[in-house]
Amino acid sequence: MKLLLLGCLLSSAITFPAFAALKAGDNAPDFQTQASQDGKVFDYSLKDALQKGPVVVYFYPSAYTGGCNIQAHTFAVNHDKFAAAGTTIIGVSLDNIDRLNKFSADPEYCAGKVAVASDTNGTIAKSYDLTIREAAPGKKDSRGEEINHGFAERTTFIVTPDGKIAATLGGLKPAENVAKALETVQQLAASK
Repeated sequence: MKLLLLGCLLSSAITFPAFAALKAGDNAPDFQTQASQDGKVFDYSLKDALQKGPVVVYFYPSAYTGGCNIQAHTFAVNHDKFAAAGTTIIGVSLDNIDRLNKFSADPEYCAGKVAVASDTNGTIAKSYDLTIREAAPGKKDSRGEEINHGFAERTTFIVTPDGKIAATLGGLKPAENVAKALETVQQLAASK
């Protein structure tokens, strides 16, 4: 019984939204960094991306880990629906660009459809008021490789072309996070 209660408490703690994260109506901090799409490095600027329409900025703990693999794959599968709503997607993690090159091209995850950006020192995540945890020594990814960077909390921001946050999505399971992000951008597109 104690284990069941502990499991329920931990489960509910994981699903609470990120209270420290920036909220709807806040200005989204602009950022520029190296990113990768389909294994190719490019310079990413949120300001430039917003000139094309809304942007889903999703922070995730680490490439090649359980929930992050699901989230990247779900964004990739739904990429055309986001594009139909006039929205682009950028994933942000503390992974280095070499690791992201592989992840962005991997057909099981980003599949060349979703760009992922490197925030190795956590500056971007911190600017969005996200918590960063240090990796436990010896922590390995789904490929068996050691993870040697911190983890930003899984939180998604929908940013409108005026640089404002329209929605902050935290405390959701990876696939639910993507579904809620898609619902939000479709509502934004319909309200134009």
